[in-house]
Amino acid sequence: MITFPNAKINIGLNITEKRPDGYHNLETIFYPIKFQDALEVSRLENSDLPYKLRISGIQIEGDKDSNLVIKAYQLLKQHHDLAPVDIHLFKHIPTGAGLGGGSSDGAFMLKLLNEKFKLNLSEAQLEDYAAQLGADCPFFIKNQPVFAKGTGNLFEPLELSLKGYHIILVKPDVFISTREAFAHIHPHAPARSLKEIIQSPIESWKDWVVNDFEASIFPKYPEIAAIKDKLYDLGAIYASMSGSGSSVYGIFKEPIENIDEKFGGCFCRQRELE
Repeated sequence: MITFPNAKINIGLNITEKRPDGYHNLETIFYPIKFQDALEVSRLENSDLPYKLRISGIQIEGDKDSNLVIKAYQLLKQHHDLAPVDIHLFKHIPTGAGLGGGSSDGAFMLKLLNEKFKLNLSEAQLEDYAAQLGADCPFFIKNQPVFAKGTGNLFEPLELSLKGYHIILVKPDVFISTREAFAHIHPHAPARSLKEIIQSPIESWKDWVVNDFEASIFPKYPEIAAIKDKLYDLGAIYASMSGSGSSVYGIFKEPIENIDEKFGGCFCRQRELE
């Protein structure tokens, strides 16, 4: 059985306050984009191992057993009778990019196992399991645009469609850790809620929809800021860093030709939004 975990972008990201537990409250919009990994699971025959994981495509650093697809399998196995599985994960979504690729892999693994082993878990139950994997993992269960708050773990449904627009996604060869991204953040309450601003025409987003991480990330990594400027030079209606970076996206009315030539040396993809 195969499934295709997709990425998301953040449209706006306001860091509103630091919490007593050391984490930060924020508000943002998660929007799914059709830029996908591939995840295949089959039964593992004639093996004493509970699972086998193969990863191809983009290289992932670290121990394979810490991958969220394995954590998802182990989490469900604590409560359900799961047979040993052979897992193949083809990584296409870059890591350390603010695109939620790892979170998506974990959430889609939960959904795939639910279907494959006929566990009959509801969406609400799957969201509860996904929340144990990571703050934004539950988003990928329903996989629809949401207004997110709290630490990025509380979701409100959002009527927002960018269908027919095109997105260019650019990822420079820069990795930004979550710790680094938050190190120079100064939390503040925005003058207007992002949930209100996002209902305005997309042409006005450039002036109002901001990602607070850009203020600290761009001075340290001017090559990321240059990508955003380049996207606007190419005619983007709106451009932003996604999450804590380092990927940057631009939303366009029409597709742009020869984008690889325009962003030489960077991971670069173009998709139509749905």
